[in-house]
Amino acid sequence: MSTPTPGSGTAPTPTEQSEEHSERSPSGQTDSQSTGQAALLRQVASSPAVVGLLAIFSALVLSSILILAADPEVRYTAGYLLNRPADFLHAAGSTLSEAYSSLLRGSVLDWRATTTVRMIRPITDTLTNATPLIIAGLGMAVAFRAGLFNIGGQGQMILGAITACYVGIAWNLPPVAHLLLAVVGAALGGLVWGGIAGVLKARTGANEVIVTIMLNSIAAHLLSQVLSLKAFNGEGETGNRKSLAVADTAQYPSLAGGSFRLHAGFLLALLVAVAVWWLMERSRLGFQLRATGLNADAARTAGMSVPWVTSLVMMISGALCGLAATAPVLGTQKSMDESVVGTIGFDAITVALLGRSRPLGTVLAGLLFGALRAGGTAMQAAPGTHIKIVLVLQSTIVLFIAAPPLVRAVFRLPEPQARRGADSSPASVPAAPLAAPTAKEA
Repeated sequence: MSTPTPGSGTAPTPTEQSEEHSERSPSGQTDSQSTGQAALLRQVASSPAVVGLLAIFSALVLSSILILAADPEVRYTAGYLLNRPADFLHAAGSTLSEAYSSLLRGSVLDWRATTTVRMIRPITDTLTNATPLIIAGLGMAVAFRAGLFNIGGQGQMILGAITACYVGIAWNLPPVAHLLLAVVGAALGGLVWGGIAGVLKARTGANEVIVTIMLNSIAAHLLSQVLSLKAFNGEGETGNRKSLAVADTAQYPSLAGGSFRLHAGFLLALLVAVAVWWLMERSRLGFQLRATGLNADAARTAGMSVPWVTSLVMMISGALCGLAATAPVLGTQKSMDESVVGTIGFDAITVALLGRSRPLGTVLAGLLFGALRAGGTAMQAAPGTHIKIVLVLQSTIVLFIAAPPLVRAVFRLPEPQARRGADSSPASVPAAPLAAPTAKEA
């Protein structure tokens, strides 16, 4: 850069002035670099992943308060907190460390175990518990991405369990073929049950929330009636509430030996996650599902059949929920009773919400809730800790996940930017006039 000689009368250009200002900057960074770093930090702080992690952290804080409030020693030391605060801090620290270490020992690794089998059993239990949650959560995520709220996962899982159990009991087939047909039967059962709500929504405009809730009740009573049939309980007593065990050829093979409950259903859950990712992010059908979920009117204007997409989405969601029922029927329980699906159909909604309806997020959320289930029993054994604390932890996670503005307000996070172009400064980027789309573009 040339420097004007004294008396020459040549003034530096604006570009030279900005370069001199940049060189004289104490931090050694230009204004554009500082702006870019600030924009990056803002984008990270407003990302859904950060909000989800802070929601989990907030739930842990609230659960810790409840654990401390329920412990008698902590309450006793709190009575003379001002005189001897060290006693209260010691009691609180011991209670929390014992509670959460028990949770880790029951869900990840039991470092106090005397044998290798007992040491690594917790992580296998976590993966086993997460298997149906992941598959059913993916089914919920597909419906959410398409703008539908599927509450019927419970009923769709029941229909999947009925069909899978029937195929596993009544049919006599070779090992691989028997397992495949049982899995396909479970998916078809859930597909039919979810398709009912989808068709009613598409044809009559019936609310899918109300329809799926009613279908849950019908499925529960149907399961109770089915368990009294001889096709399921053989020649046992009339009204027996547990079916016969499915054939060995229709059971999931074990992945870690007979000492563990982990079965090949977990591998199926991972394959389903990859398939759902490809469907939603790489296929033409997935584009139609996402477009319908974002704006059904715009999708209809673009030539998409919204009723067809609505019916198909509920069928896919129901098929995945029915597929999730194979985990207990063909994997862990190997039979069917009235509580075969537990509350997995409802917990899957939480998993999908926590995972932001994305395959990877749903898998991670399923693993988290699988760990909470596996570690709940060990956590209950900790002094002063009740298993209901695990349910409170799950509920508070749902509370914060369902209210992102609350998390942002508590931690003073910036609001997410609606448009990518919002990162640009209005002063530096001129506003372009909005042109009406042509008929061909519409």
